Amino acid sequence: MKIAVLLSGGVDSSVALHQVKNQGFTDITAYYLKIWLEDDVSFLGECPWEEDLSYARAVCRQAGVELRVLPLQLEYYDKVVSYALAELKKGRTPSPDIFCNQRIKFGAFFDAVDEEYDLVVTGHYADVRKGDDGLHHLYQAPDPVKDQSYFLSHLSQEQVSKLWFPLGSMQKTQVREHAESLDLPNKARKDSQGICFLGKIKYPDFVRHYLGEKDGAIVRRENGEQLGTHKGFWFHTIGQRTGLGLGNGPWYVVDKDSEQNIVYVSHKSDIENAFSRSFICTELTWIAGRPPRWLNDSLTRPGDHRSLKLKLRHGPKMSECRVRLAGREELEQAGLGAGDLEDPQPRLLVEMADGDKGLAPGQFAVFYLDDECIGSGKIERAMHQNMHQNAGAVANA
Repeated sequence: MKIAVLLSGGVDSSVALHQVKNQGFTDITAYYLKIWLEDDVSFLGECPWEEDLSYARAVCRQAGVELRVLPLQLEYYDKVVSYALAELKKGRTPSPDIFCNQRIKFGAFFDAVDEEYDLVVTGHYADVRKGDDGLHHLYQAPDPVKDQSYFLSHLSQEQVSKLWFPLGSMQKTQVREHAESLDLPNKARKDSQGICFLGKIKYPDFVRHYLGEKDGAIVRRENGEQLGTHKGFWFHTIGQRTGLGLGNGPWYVVDKDSEQNIVYVSHKSDIENAFSRSFICTELTWIAGRPPRWLNDSLTRPGDHRSLKLKLRHGPKMSECRVRLAGREELEQAGLGAGDLEDPQPRLLVEMADGDKGLAPGQFAVFYLDDECIGSGKIERAMHQNMHQNAGAVANA
């Protein structure tokens, strides 16, 4: 069996490489994917790809495994960075790390190696298992803080079927212990943080470089009072409570008007009015390669919701929710335009047991059946609480 291991220079992927070797596999090739945008934004800060690559080389020398460097900067810009910038221009909240996995690590990389390998190994914290139905299923890792199924939720069945995550059943502390016992060159290296292509570049500097600045008003949503100014709505995201420069807070960003360049905020005392319990989800992806059977029945059986667990962002927090296909009535209530109403793609109506003050169009909602990640979709529009009075009963469903 031929195996490709994607090495980042960090501890996780390095331990994953040794886990593969320990199971007796010998036909192994390691790859370092070079995606840093050092040519475009090097003046903004340090892009540590050279440091990452040096660690990856040292790990491969120790393991006796060949390392190949695969440059994918152009593919990364075209398929991930351009998407993130386009979403920001529309006032949405992009999820570039989700697209990095789907379009680059398990997209452009698969295209580049031309189906040469039987399995592709990474240091992700998740688990892939083949079920009795012949399909490959994606499960959460036991470490709820490190679990990365959220970032893998947009993958296809074809992609998942070729993946092996050796750390899928391990805790982070166990991985560190393995790194120490193996005396890995990067055993003491800290975990990377932030968006994968930025390195140590500050996110606002990156956004400013590509989108510039444009003065606009910060307005209190409850009464229309202007409280201050900002440098462009694209610097702010719904749910944000720092970096606004306002006194007598805390204040939260609750909405944005991209046409008028207005950022709307609410005070903590009014935040209950900013919570959303329901939303419309589009651009659906199902790990199984097809939607669940019960989903297609939900339009013809009013009130037939399916109870699932939901993640709105990476991290241990999960919410109870009910989902069903959204009908025309819900789409109209959500305020979608005529063009959206005629769009034939299916959309989900998602009702949460608990509200969320950071629900933002463009961010991904990821769905779980117990500990299995079954798919995801992009939030298209949040809905007001009074549109679905039964949302509060979700927890009792």
